[in-house]
Amino acid sequence: MKVIFRSLTHRNYRLFFVGQGISLIGTWMQRIAISWLVYRLSNSALLLGLVGFASQIPTFLLAPFAGALADRWNRQRMLVVIQTLAMIQALILAFLIYRETIVIWQIVLLSIFLGCVNAFDIPTRQSFVVDMVENKEDLGNAIALNSSLVNGARLLGPSVAGILIAAVGEGMCFLLNGISYIAVIIALLSMRIASKEPVVHKTRILQEVKEGFTYVFRVGPIRSILLLFALVSFMGMPYQVLMPLFAGEVFHGGPDTLGFLMGATGIGALIGTFYLASRKNAIGLGKITVSTAGIFGIGLVVFSLSRLLWVSLLFMILTGFGMMVQMASGNTILQTIVDDDKRGRVMSFYTVAFMGMAPFGNLLAGELADKIGAPNTILLSGVCCILGALIFIKKLSSVLEEAHPEIPKKDFINLS
Repeated sequence: MKVIFRSLTHRNYRLFFVGQGISLIGTWMQRIAISWLVYRLSNSALLLGLVGFASQIPTFLLAPFAGALADRWNRQRMLVVIQTLAMIQALILAFLIYRETIVIWQIVLLSIFLGCVNAFDIPTRQSFVVDMVENKEDLGNAIALNSSLVNGARLLGPSVAGILIAAVGEGMCFLLNGISYIAVIIALLSMRIASKEPVVHKTRILQEVKEGFTYVFRVGPIRSILLLFALVSFMGMPYQVLMPLFAGEVFHGGPDTLGFLMGATGIGALIGTFYLASRKNAIGLGKITVSTAGIFGIGLVVFSLSRLLWVSLLFMILTGFGMMVQMASGNTILQTIVDDDKRGRVMSFYTVAFMGMAPFGNLLAGELADKIGAPNTILLSGVCCILGALIFIKKLSSVLEEAHPEIPKKDFINLS
């Protein structure tokens, strides 16, 4: 157990772990409530895809600039502002629900606002992990535990949301999410981060974004991992926006069924985080990253073919495991080999690849689901993820053998 939770010996990370853990439960409650609210108001797969697009397209457009700013500015202060803005968005949604004036265009507008906030939150938060963990040998463990927060919340949040929506409506989920941000804001303000000497940046933001882009595509492993993430995000991740259709039309259930489906994904993801946290080093992470992308695809394929809820729940567990392990192991590789002065920018391109491609996938999935049905859409998504994993695993060895003067050869050997 000491090996799994060794990052919690760092005070700053321990504060973050507790505060972020509370906040993320509220975040997942809101995600489920948004999906069900749109489905209830519109009964449209296309609008589910549109709202998903609106919430994530800002990440695609703004994350590279956010990463450059995260390399320039104080990340701790940035995160306090970011979390405060996210809290305001949740409380506005709760206010509109309780006034009974909520309409689709307001949901889209507020989703765009939150997408802009998340575009700055994700690369800043990912690069801030290094500031919280003094011993860099614990970095991989910290990333895995960070993923355990997300996926523990993915397990608990949707289940609680499903019960609350059925009992008192979506508004309570938004209200509790807004209140939950207080925990992470207090945690951030309580941290004692070692001060760094201010760096005078003589280049413009656009030039730094360009430098980050060049760096990402010059280093083979970084480039390949991000391309794989982009494929999985575009073709695989949109399954989440179609879950209300499966809950309502395939399994003839309600918000509680939706909560169970998303909660099952959380169980698999949580299993994956403990698997990664128990690893003592980064040996083999390259192959794990690619193979779990295939596992994610297999889970989607079988889920799309199943019409029995218990079978679907089992394969949602497999899907969650594959998705989380691929994301966290790839993240660990990136954080291990990236130069410190480019960390924020690399994590911004990680954000673009993993989150920024999803809105385009959401639109495509919504359009396809209207034409060929949600099950066939998920089937196609899973097949594409499997094919992508097969292509990348054949190229993995040659990519990891690429030499780069700024990265020690041993890193390529250890990560393969």
